[in-house]
Amino acid sequence: MFLTGNGKGLTTMTDDIRVSDQIETRLRAVFSPRSLTVEDESESHRGHAGYRDGGQSHFHVALDAPELDALPRIARHRAVHKALGADLVGRIHALRLTLG
Repeated sequence: MFLTGNGKGLTTMTDDIRVSDQIETRLRAVFSPRSLTVEDESESHRGHAGYRDGGQSHFHVALDAPELDALPRIARHRAVHKALGADLVGRIHALRLTLG
């Protein structure tokens, strides 16, 4: 078990929670999404670097949130990485972002 802070309090997370669920939970805690999808694309990377049996290594996140509207592209990506936290980002091999 580990603890993580997201700026809105301390959250307890355990390793048995799917990474995709953790991504969605953390993004919803920081942003007010108009739309949010988190897709595990790991299976399409089988045999490539970073692939792990069971998936949960390669993700596509599509997020449209008002908090991102005024930000330039790089700042949007940084905001998402900050919301996810270094501990979670460190467990993800590849993160493809579509931000609106």
